[in-house]
Amino acid sequence: MKYPFSLSLLLLLFCITVSCAQETSSVKTATAETNTSISDGPYIFIERDRIVEKSIVNNEVITKALKSKAYETNFPPAPSVITTTASIAALSDIHGQYDLAVEILQNNGIIDKNGHWAFGDGHFVIVGDIFDRGDGVTEMLWLIYTLEQQAAAQGGRVHFLLGNHEYMVLHKDLRYLHEKYTTVLTMLDLDYDTLYGENTVLGRWLRAKPTVLKINDHIFVHGGISKQFLELGPFDPDAINATMRASIARTKEEMKATDFYNNYYGSSGPIWYRGYFYDDLPDEAISEILQLTNSEQIVVGHCSNKEVVSLYDNRIFGVDSSIKLGEYGELLFIENGSFYRATKDGTRIKFE
Repeated sequence: MKYPFSLSLLLLLFCITVSCAQETSSVKTATAETNTSISDGPYIFIERDRIVEKSIVNNEVITKALKSKAYETNFPPAPSVITTTASIAALSDIHGQYDLAVEILQNNGIIDKNGHWAFGDGHFVIVGDIFDRGDGVTEMLWLIYTLEQQAAAQGGRVHFLLGNHEYMVLHKDLRYLHEKYTTVLTMLDLDYDTLYGENTVLGRWLRAKPTVLKINDHIFVHGGISKQFLELGPFDPDAINATMRASIARTKEEMKATDFYNNYYGSSGPIWYRGYFYDDLPDEAISEILQLTNSEQIVVGHCSNKEVVSLYDNRIFGVDSSIKLGEYGELLFIENGSFYRATKDGTRIKFE
């Protein structure tokens, strides 16, 4: 069962976008064979002089043509480096587990019982991988989209970093797509990557997101920063993010024609690296990576654990707490120089 406010996310969107009159609307019964009631969307398509909104509500496809200013359509690149004295919270690898993610965020004071921002001037970081596996991807994307606006109004920030599964979807790799979305595609008669193309609101929003974020002395990145990656040149979050954004429009064949694909999308690249967990790196290697990135800690997802974990004397933190399984998950809090695990029920445990 989805949380009650998940069905009203579209109403929240209208509160943060320009209110415009509806021009046309159509409803058709979906022809896809399914024994369950499916609701999904909205998917917002940008045309020259109008916005087209497609949703599925209880197996019915609803199409609305709206005026061109009904939704924001321009999203400047998100910042790569930020300085703040506010609290920071982070988690990763939600993978469509909307209900569980909401429960964790509510119990830890990131959102209230109505799904609204409750973290004040805090910074909330999603370290990649909202997409794939689960059936609540769309709801989660719109929740984060909405929370961004609400947080900014209170002096806070929401940061959604792109992980390997975001890049997989944007490059048409749908190996981990939940079966619900296969049915959705049949109902809408569209390809999945089209739902997040350059002429959609969510597609443009995603293309503005970073891959690497530095807040104070902490680096956030889905996979990690490897020594091999740092051998490519000086660590520059702005340059890395610009390069990764540009790569979304490139084909795999084009990227694989040079060393680019291996360097940025390979096992030593920022979205796929697992070395902190599996390579038994010496302390000297971690110290060198932190020195070259001018950081004190690196916070990553991608490698699943039963809880938020600390490695290498609180220098590496793993925030993939297996939310993808739909049973449990945690947050990492950084406050006043201290680091805390925050459990599903809201209990905080300090890392010593």
